Amino acid sequence: MTAIYIGVMTGTSMDGVDIVAASFDPLQLHATLTLPFDPDLRDELMALTLPGDNEIDRMGKADVALATMIGQGINTLIEKNNLDRSQIKAIGSHGQTIRHRPEHGFTLQIGDPNIITEMTKIPVISDFRRRDMAAGGQGAPLVPAFHQALFQHDSIHRVILNLGGIANVSMLPAGKPEAVFGFDTGPANILMDAWCHRYTGQPYDENGNWAAYGQPIRSLLDRLQAHEFFSKEPPKSTGREDFNLEWLDEQILDWRNDLEYDELEDTPENVQATLMKLTTRAIKKAIYRSDMDTGEVYVCGGGAYNSNLLEQLRWRLRKHEWTVQTTADLGLNPTWVEATAFAWLAMRFVNQQSGNLPAVTGAAGYRILGSITAV
Repeated sequence: MTAIYIGVMTGTSMDGVDIVAASFDPLQLHATLTLPFDPDLRDELMALTLPGDNEIDRMGKADVALATMIGQGINTLIEKNNLDRSQIKAIGSHGQTIRHRPEHGFTLQIGDPNIITEMTKIPVISDFRRRDMAAGGQGAPLVPAFHQALFQHDSIHRVILNLGGIANVSMLPAGKPEAVFGFDTGPANILMDAWCHRYTGQPYDENGNWAAYGQPIRSLLDRLQAHEFFSKEPPKSTGREDFNLEWLDEQILDWRNDLEYDELEDTPENVQATLMKLTTRAIKKAIYRSDMDTGEVYVCGGGAYNSNLLEQLRWRLRKHEWTVQTTADLGLNPTWVEATAFAWLAMRFVNQQSGNLPAVTGAAGYRILGSITAV
């Protein structure tokens, strides 16, 4: 009987909950489902990523609401696809990160696994990050181990680029499993989505078309790149705590007060173009700092559908003839990569196998990740 694992992922962009049912060796997706957030819940989750009033009570209510949403979604996935519950060994639920502070040794994801287990009658593996952090790691990114297992090639260098709210890279040198590494490169959709929503009312910049109307502002780009995260050496991870609309507003205000400020450049679409360049520049720097001379970049996450961003990446990486495609060319739709990774991490936990890569997170060694909420 094939063992099936369910993976659940809500990312930094908070554009929905992705749920997959997968089996491994070989990988097969049996069912997929995306649940859009209720706007009020999304607003609350967004607000909880930054300090505010009455945080604990508000967090508790959001914890229950998100878990209920996930539990209902999993039951819908199972029932609509006629999955056999006896084949489902575990659910890997990442939960929604509302605070990630590796510099202080803590991280917090909500979406109560007890509620999910109670609703689905299936064991839930959750809290994947803290075991790595207890061992001195960043607790992120966690997907490179999955990327290595699924995508590493014997003779071709590969980079798996996840463009969610935050961009992260998994460097997969050809035929060298011991040399795999990865890290967060900085903001991806997190700032572009927020800026786009403010000025166009749309949740994201479809295909990057709005950014394509603009021209990057060099002086503003230099100011944004002065953020200390960009100069840190890996391992490193970041999130909405570092990069958010409030931070961006502060940088723009400082830029406007600067002697280099040019009023003619100060248009919303030029800022959007600057944010896209901020993302692609950091990715280029990350790839070129590796020992891999050329190879293949495969993009996953919501940003994989931003055609202008991908074209900008191709242009930036042209010097060393890197190709840029999406993970669909490797057989896994970009939308489902991260949720599948947490199904895989649940499988690793059930089999008592490690789920982290110390070279990526900086942990003292390989660790079994997660905690189980049994039926």
